[in-house]
Amino acid sequence: MAQVEITINGKNYRIACEDGQESRIASLAAMVDSHVKDLVEQIGQIGDTRLLVMASLLIADELVDLREIEAEMAAENGTSPVGESEEKIAAALNAMAGRIESIADQLERA
Repeated sequence: MAQVEITINGKNYRIACEDGQESRIASLAAMVDSHVKDLVEQIGQIGDTRLLVMASLLIADELVDLREIEAEMAAENGTSPVGESEEKIAAALNAMAGRIESIADQLERA
């Protein structure tokens, strides 16, 4: 199992991941960090756990918006969204939630 060092809100974390997934995890972490930075600019440093929860909610909101757009496009085309895509999205969300919970646990222990 590989490990990747990520930085969120100026703090470094070592995250375990499947071999070959290091760049994807780093990219996802950069996206989370971007949301956290935006939140810090808007509301200040309110604690790592709260910032991560709020960033997670923003990302989940973006995902829901994308799902709604996909459903609208499918309705306009007279097709239905592919169930397999929804399953992949759900699996990705579950994986992301697990990673976020892991990071939050590490933050609370730090």
